[in-house]
Amino acid sequence: MGNENMDFTPEMGLDETQPGPSWQRSNWPRVGAEFEDDWTQGLDPTALKAEIAKAAAKGGGKVDQSRIDEAAADAIRAMMLIRTYRVRGHLAADLDPLGLSQRKLPADLTPEYHGFAGAAQDRPVYVGGNLGLEWTTVRELVQILHANYCGKVGLEYMHIADVEERRFLQERMEGADKEIEFTENGKKAILQAVVRGEQYEKFLGKKYVGTKRFGLDGGESMIPALEGVIKYGGQLGVKQIVYGMAHRGRLNVLANVMAKPYKVIFHEFSGGTANPEDVGGSGDVKYHLGTSTDREFDGIKVHMSLMPNPSHLETVNPVVLGKVRAYQTIYDDIGDDVGPDARHKQVLPVLIHGDAAFAGQGVVWECFGLSGVAGYNTGGCIHFVINNQIGFTTSPNFARNSPYPTDVAKGVQAPILHVNGDDPAAVTFACKLAIDYRQTFGRDIVIDMWCYRRFGHNEGDEPSFTQPLMYAQIKKHPPVSKIYAERLKAEGVIDDAFLPETEKAFNEHLEKEFEAAKTYKSNHADWFGGQWSGFNKPADPETARRNVHTGIEAKLFDSLGRTLTTVPDDLTIHKTLGRVLDAKREMFATGEGFDWATAEALAFGSLVSEGYGVRLSGQDCERGTFSQRHAVWVDQKDEHKYTPIDTLPHGTFEVLNSTLSEYGVLGFEYGYASADPKTLVLWEAQFGDFANGAQIIIDQYIAASEAKWLRANGLVLLLPHGYEGQGPEHSSARLERFLQLCAQDNIQVCNITTPSNYFHVLRRQMHRPFRKPLVIMTPKSLLRHPMAKSTADDFVGEGHFFRILSDPKAPEDKDTKKVILCSGKVAYDLFEARDENEIDDTQIIRLEQLYPFPGEPLALRLSRMKNLEEIVWCQEEPRNNGAWFFVESQIEEAAKEAGAKAPRPRYAGRHGSASPATGLAKRHVSEQAALVADALHLSVRSELRRKQKA
Repeated sequence: MGNENMDFTPEMGLDETQPGPSWQRSNWPRVGAEFEDDWTQGLDPTALKAEIAKAAAKGGGKVDQSRIDEAAADAIRAMMLIRTYRVRGHLAADLDPLGLSQRKLPADLTPEYHGFAGAAQDRPVYVGGNLGLEWTTVRELVQILHANYCGKVGLEYMHIADVEERRFLQERMEGADKEIEFTENGKKAILQAVVRGEQYEKFLGKKYVGTKRFGLDGGESMIPALEGVIKYGGQLGVKQIVYGMAHRGRLNVLANVMAKPYKVIFHEFSGGTANPEDVGGSGDVKYHLGTSTDREFDGIKVHMSLMPNPSHLETVNPVVLGKVRAYQTIYDDIGDDVGPDARHKQVLPVLIHGDAAFAGQGVVWECFGLSGVAGYNTGGCIHFVINNQIGFTTSPNFARNSPYPTDVAKGVQAPILHVNGDDPAAVTFACKLAIDYRQTFGRDIVIDMWCYRRFGHNEGDEPSFTQPLMYAQIKKHPPVSKIYAERLKAEGVIDDAFLPETEKAFNEHLEKEFEAAKTYKSNHADWFGGQWSGFNKPADPETARRNVHTGIEAKLFDSLGRTLTTVPDDLTIHKTLGRVLDAKREMFATGEGFDWATAEALAFGSLVSEGYGVRLSGQDCERGTFSQRHAVWVDQKDEHKYTPIDTLPHGTFEVLNSTLSEYGVLGFEYGYASADPKTLVLWEAQFGDFANGAQIIIDQYIAASEAKWLRANGLVLLLPHGYEGQGPEHSSARLERFLQLCAQDNIQVCNITTPSNYFHVLRRQMHRPFRKPLVIMTPKSLLRHPMAKSTADDFVGEGHFFRILSDPKAPEDKDTKKVILCSGKVAYDLFEARDENEIDDTQIIRLEQLYPFPGEPLALRLSRMKNLEEIVWCQEEPRNNGAWFFVESQIEEAAKEAGAKAPRPRYAGRHGSASPATGLAKRHVSEQAALVADALHLSVRSELRRKQKA
């Protein structure tokens, strides 16, 4: 099967020809079905009596005609009993392997509660096709219901609104024949998978004493269950699975589910990971890493990838979902995206969670919020919760106020299968049901496997400090393999020798792999395979800084102009949008006055015309937060939408108004960009400050994953930034934080001031043979600033992105005594003040790209200014924010290289501040006037008067 572990992955499965669960609907038409399983409302007693009379006559006198009224009352009470089990049966399910949870049978699950006491439990009762029965007794009914809903699997599903979904689950759970039954070979395969999981952890513990591995000990039933997802998913059309999970059991999944060779893992445990200098990164601890592989069952091959994940537990969730969405798009497996014609069948997301993190981390809900939303729908995710019944040291009653850690999933009406982790067959059955449901309905489903953590949070932890009673019980609790083996011996499936022989054979294989690891040689990192074929890693930072020509032909420019300004005959646009389009037509007619939004649309449209994809996502992206974009036009009569760029041939264009989420959506877009380097993927914050809510994604993935996990990414962040007097939350995109993350050519950070330069940097992002994340401080007032305009010539021909922009009214180099370096909107304030005060010895140079820092071209420019006396860095942000701390040494180094007389730059800007900006308009104006005056050596009072007059 193409990998070295498969000798120890025997075929497993459910033989549908053998006795076991029937997946067929009952032949009986069910009474009450038309009332959506709610027999307390709308059930016609007269019709029910007639149905009972008819059934009684057909059934040879199950009930005397004189008892029809009583039989009808019995039937209604019996149906209410059925319904109560469906709603609350899970509360009495046998879920806790340790038996520590106090789970008592709720009173309303007893027959007495529903009016059946004593002999009444044995008289015939009509249930009209429910549970596959027409007539039964309440005693038999309770036995069946208890077996269906209160065994090793407890199902929560009656919160689901859709009747067909509920019936689907009922038909797979309910009935006298619904025992969990696998073939003998299937049972043996399940046991062997559990053995591999257990013995692998023991082997690591023996060979690497005291080394953290976050073992799966106590939760080994997950191994055959996940293999079940691969097997049954493949049968139902799944071609690719993307996994995300935190630490616990990760190494076990890598080895025994993903089939990463044991010798490679042992090699890494011994400190023999590939040399970071060879593969180009810092590396990361082994329980953060991922891999990819193929597995084959029944001749069906499924490709799988496990995403790397930092210690921020659930952070990987949106990344997985975004990657899945990208693959579904690439494979044309979206269909209508949402609704009856949606597809999403070929690529499956599987997220593996810990119980405490699933209940406690808000990004879990953000991801649930994306499920089923157009543009973000992945056709359902299988969530597998390893329920340790404890966090690190925190017991559930202190960690949440709900019965289960999975209760959050009810918010999106996801069914939840609670299952006892000591029963690997039940866990595997739950996974089979989960993949069947997901492929049928395209919705999320949750498996909550109750287990335990045998060795504490990690192997060096002492859990008895905080949970002595639990760990006293765990110490005497037998492992899963022993429990399941005893059951199979009692069934006559295996003999006494099967388990020890299986353990011995597997350990012998591990010993061989351990020896092979000593001579194993790591390969270079597989950065650029699959969708990334043809891309490369820049050889050095200088290569990363190189520019490419990104201008477009005049013919394409003119064609895009027509597309962006033509209103279809059947579309009634808003009158203000009409004026916007009139202005755009004037731009294309005269070749002058191109604004930021038009430049952006030209960049998007030209890339689509060249065959690239463009995906822009964020809050209110269609219109734009500042009513500047208008990428989608809404008819004012019936609200149907028209997207001009979407009409262009060759490539694809998506612009999406996301859910009100930063963390989840940014992670999703990062995952999307990781899978598809041929699509320009952009995430836009409503205001730049809102990126704060996604800081974990920025720190752990955007800035560091290339170094840690050797994965390139071309995601673009658009962060509105600029001091306009709008207060602390609407001014700063925290430029300083991004610059602090810059090192080793990891990301690009730009603060752009002209529409054409924005156009070119977006096109550069796709036209270079490598990908780097791009962070752009985008403007607000500059969207419509009269000086922030470009001409047609700036877009057409041999143009490219400028890392440094010259002063449009600069004095001669020989006459220049002062250079003011700046970035962003403040440049225009400086231009206006300098020109109005007729200062003729000062150049104002804009650094459009702050990282990688353009030191060489800056040094070259400064070297031409032989009479330069002063260099100033001017910024709007407070001294402890903005770019100052980052650029100070960089400017000094460039100035020294240029031979400047006074190479050390002087700071001109706001004083340090705990808050990013003032919320008082007058104070903002005075602060802005002061920093401009300081930079130009003007009177603060005169500059303030000039500003007020303007």
